[in-house]
Amino acid sequence: MESDKRVIPQIKKIVGIKWDKTLQALHLPDNAISLERLNEIDTEIQFNAKVVHDVFCSITEKRLYLQISVNKDDIEFVKSLSYSKWNGNAYRWELPNYSHHLPKIRQYFGIRLLERDLRNRKPVYHDFDNPQAMVKPLKTPDYIPSYLNRFEQWMEYRRYSESSIRSYTKSIRVVMSFLSPILPEDITEKDLQRFVNEYLIPNGYSYSYQNQIVNAAKLFFREVLDTSFDVEKLQRPRAQHKLPNVLSKAEIKQILEPIRNVKHKTALSLIYACGLRRSELLNLRIKDIDSKRHMLLIRNSKGNKDRIIPISDNVIKLLRNYYQLYRPVKYLFEGQKVGTQYSETSLENIIKDARKRSGIKKPVTLHWLRHSYATHLLESGTDLRYIQELLGHKSSKTTEIYTHVTEKSLQKIQSPYDDLFKND
Repeated sequence: MESDKRVIPQIKKIVGIKWDKTLQALHLPDNAISLERLNEIDTEIQFNAKVVHDVFCSITEKRLYLQISVNKDDIEFVKSLSYSKWNGNAYRWELPNYSHHLPKIRQYFGIRLLERDLRNRKPVYHDFDNPQAMVKPLKTPDYIPSYLNRFEQWMEYRRYSESSIRSYTKSIRVVMSFLSPILPEDITEKDLQRFVNEYLIPNGYSYSYQNQIVNAAKLFFREVLDTSFDVEKLQRPRAQHKLPNVLSKAEIKQILEPIRNVKHKTALSLIYACGLRRSELLNLRIKDIDSKRHMLLIRNSKGNKDRIIPISDNVIKLLRNYYQLYRPVKYLFEGQKVGTQYSETSLENIIKDARKRSGIKKPVTLHWLRHSYATHLLESGTDLRYIQELLGHKSSKTTEIYTHVTEKSLQKIQSPYDDLFKND
């Protein structure tokens, strides 16, 4: 149309206008200047302008999931948010639901943003040891997010992991919400004891969660608020001594053998062969494998520590076979899109499917493979100090727990009941 030839060059002069290939439409900033420039172009033409939602955000308690069109500026903005990651399998950006993330996203994208709040679709259960027990969610007063924001920024500055920041801020949110309207600066040790006695214990929360609350409280009140009461007096719950879940070598073989997918088999085999944590496997890169020295380098593991793990000829052969089939570019295990990290959910699904095929009724998880690795090393005579290094444990006390589940140690013990029948 003649009018299009006359008008389009004028529209393109508007500051901030962009062409979206996916939507086949022009994007203009939603402000008074854009509308004023449109009205100045040609009063005889009716513009069919409408708000197009091209950014979708799904909100959960722990995570934010962003789906955006391919736009360099938008992508750079999302990358600037703390701990944002691209999930190539789901074709979306994922980031923790910190208190300052959602306001920034809303401010940047404006009316382009369409939100799906998934937080209230299901009843809220506590997610530790007793998922059957319902816990009434606490309302968060308006003044609390600013404190959480300070706490998050302090932990980000100190380079805490994403999971630590998420769990600690959630813990402090619960504490402050329960104790409101007492302001955080006025909270005392007695208030925290009341929180334990009136909220944690009646709702059946576990030892580990109570311990996490104490860790978070010590950091928040000491480092962020510089509170007047002595946070070191906060008492931890009495220690629990749970034994690690261990599979026999025959059970490990029973799980691994039926797997036909080379990628899946290699991933699970490597966790057991090297005693890896889930995050350590997913963060492995091609350059971390030194086949000539028979070494595997684990970078920035728990506690920001690096360590080296020896790998055998059988493991190297397994890895070479896998590499020839999949040809990963960046990470050793990549998602559907080249160069993207394999997802935690996909890895969890692999062990679930493998357990079902094996016929094993135990609720096997990825961490069971790591526990089994340590126990089997101990049973074969490996010194406990070396196992501590291989697992990346900070304290030898953590590693010593495997001495309680080794078959050789337990089988040497003879019951006095057997002495009753020696002469029979």
